[in-house]
Amino acid sequence: MREAQAVPYTEIESQDDVRISSGVTEFDRVLGGGIVPGTLVLLGGDPGIGKSTLLLQVADKLSASGAIVLYVSGEESERQIKLRGERLGVQAPNLLLLPETNLENIFREIERLKPGAIIVDSIQTTFSSEIESAPGSISQIREVAAQFLLLAKTRGTPVFLIGHVTKEGSIAGPRALEHIVDTVLYFEGERHHNHRIVRATKNRFGAANEVGVFEMTSTGLAPVANPSQMFLAERPADAAGSVVTACMEGTRPMLVEIQALVSSSKYGTGRRMTQGDDQNRVALMIAMLEKRAGMQLARGRSWPGNRDRFELSQSANRCAHRRLRRGRPNR
Repeated sequence: MREAQAVPYTEIESQDDVRISSGVTEFDRVLGGGIVPGTLVLLGGDPGIGKSTLLLQVADKLSASGAIVLYVSGEESERQIKLRGERLGVQAPNLLLLPETNLENIFREIERLKPGAIIVDSIQTTFSSEIESAPGSISQIREVAAQFLLLAKTRGTPVFLIGHVTKEGSIAGPRALEHIVDTVLYFEGERHHNHRIVRATKNRFGAANEVGVFEMTSTGLAPVANPSQMFLAERPADAAGSVVTACMEGTRPMLVEIQALVSSSKYGTGRRMTQGDDQNRVALMIAMLEKRAGMQLARGRSWPGNRDRFELSQSANRCAHRRLRRGRPNR
C-alpha cells in the first residue's frame, strides 16, 4: 500500500477519462458511465433477487478484457459458483474464486494475487479476527467495510460488496454501510416478474437515483435498452383505469403504466392500497380531488399503482392519477 501524502489540487488528474467498462451497459449506466478505479460499491437487495448473478456476469466481462478478478465467496463453494457460471455461459479465463470468510486471509490472497477487481459475497459473512463480535454484527460489518475502503483507495482497485437487505429494508442493519462506501445500489423487483431494477441511491461519481433495467432470462440478467417498451408490452388498448405517464428516473425518461381501481365500500372508511406508489402521496391526491374536484372518494376503496411494481421516485405521476379518478383511458 502507498503512503498517504498531500498532493496539490492542480496536479490531480481527472478520472472521467479512465472509467472502466463493466461490459454490462445498464450496470455502467447506474455507476455513472463505468467503474471508477478505487471505488467501493455496495450492492444490496433481497435474497435470491439476482445480486450474485449480476456481479458474476460483470466478473466474466472484466475477466474477458484481461483483468484479474477475485471473487470472494462466504456463502457458496467453488463448485456452486461454477455450476451457476455454466448456466450463465461464463468463460472467465482470469476469474479466481476464493471461498473464505476471514478478512486477514482474504487480504493475504489479495497481496499475493494483486487483482484488478474484487467482489465480496457477502459482507455479512466476512469477519475480522481482531473483532470479538460475531460475523454479521454491526461492528464486524463496519470494520470489514472500512478495511476494504482503505484497500480500494490505496491500491486503486474497485471493490464490490454484496449486502443482504434486512426486514426493515436497510442493507446489513440500519444505515451501517451507506456512509462508508462510494456507491449504494439497490436491487428491486418481484421474484415472479421477469424484470429487475438496479437503483443508485448514492453515487459519488455519478448521478444519484439512476436506474438500470434488466430482464431475468435462462442465461442470466439481460440489459433492457428500452424499458418503456417492456413496461407497456402487455398494456390493453383504451382500457378504463389505465394511463401511461412519463417520468424521469435519473437521467432517462421512461413511460410507465399506472392502473387504478375504485369501488364502493360498505364500511364507514374506505380502504387505500398502493403498489409501487407512496401511500401518503396517494392519500394527499385523493384529498385534493375531494376538495377541489368534488369527487366523493371518502367511502370508496381505492387500489392505485403501476402494473410492473416500478417505484416512481418523482411526482410526475400525479396528473395520471387525476385522470384515473375520472375513469378515462389514456389516448
